[in-house]
Amino acid sequence: MTDDDQKQRMAQLEAKIDAVKKARQPAARADSDISGGELAWRMVIEMVSGLGIGFGIGYGLDSLLGTIPVFLVLFTLLGLVAGVKVMLRSAKEVQDKQAAHMQAEKDERD
Repeated sequence: MTDDDQKQRMAQLEAKIDAVKKARQPAARADSDISGGELAWRMVIEMVSGLGIGFGIGYGLDSLLGTIPVFLVLFTLLGLVAGVKVMLRSAKEVQDKQAAHMQAEKDERD
C-alpha cells in the first residue's frame, strides 16, 4: 500500500466520522424556547380556563339543585385555586427548562 493511498483512505475516514458526528448533534431549533409573551398568554389562558370551568360547574349545580349561588362561589374559588396551581406548575416547568439549557451551555464551554 502506498503512502498516497493511505492518506486518501484516512481523508475518507475522517470525512465519514465528521458526517456521523454532525448527524448525531441535536439541531438547534428556534422554536424550542418559549418567549415571554407566549408564556404570559399560556398562564392567562390557564387561569381563565380554571375560573371558567369552576364557574360553569357551580352555575350548573346551583341551577340543577335550585340553590342560592353557594356552589357558584365555591366552585369559582376552587377554579381560581386550580388555575393558579396549573399556572405555577407551568412556570416551574419553563424555569427548569431554562436552567437545564443554561447548564448545558456551561458544560459546552468547559
